[in-house]
Amino acid sequence: MPIDEILYPVNLRVLGHRCLVVGGGQVALNKADGLLEAGAQVDVVAPDVIPELEARPGVTVDRRPYRSGDVEGYRLVVVATGHAEVNAEVYRDGEAAGVWVNSADDPDHCSFTLPSRLRRGSLLVTCSTGGHSPALSRWLRQRLQDEIGPEYETLLCLLSEARERIQSAGVHTEGLAWQDVMDSGMLELIRSGETGQAQAKIDHLVDNTLM
Repeated sequence: MPIDEILYPVNLRVLGHRCLVVGGGQVALNKADGLLEAGAQVDVVAPDVIPELEARPGVTVDRRPYRSGDVEGYRLVVVATGHAEVNAEVYRDGEAAGVWVNSADDPDHCSFTLPSRLRRGSLLVTCSTGGHSPALSRWLRQRLQDEIGPEYETLLCLLSEARERIQSAGVHTEGLAWQDVMDSGMLELIRSGETGQAQAKIDHLVDNTLM
């Protein structure tokens, strides 16, 4: 993958869709967990599979080597075998079938890359280097974990509820003073357990909007 290539960022919806993981080790387990977290139906193909992966609810395991054409019918495929020849074969099959393929630690055989991610409820923060240094992505995520704590999830819930109240009244939410509210010390209030005061700041915005 060229160092100057610009990747187009997306969040894929895989809820209820079949996704394939090729590989049966710890890396494959991590990839499967990410897909399961998003609600995917996960099939695993590998001759050797660690017990933790085989025992995962929602995972179907087929203990055998990858066969050409296995990608057919899947939403997307993740390869985690550590074998370049397998990566290349799965990638070629995916390109021919129109199926997105990610090869762990092998950006040249990826039609998409996976960012390092930090979740706080529905809040998702990602760090990506376009596949050039997964270690840097993980390092950045770890630094952000201390900065973006659980109070951000509470803030998101408060803002989402306020947005729904305004929309339910038939009023557009674009152009409102959301930034001013978020800059008014709401996070500090939530961190100190004064969520009610943070709610009052949002209520003030909602009341002024609906007047």
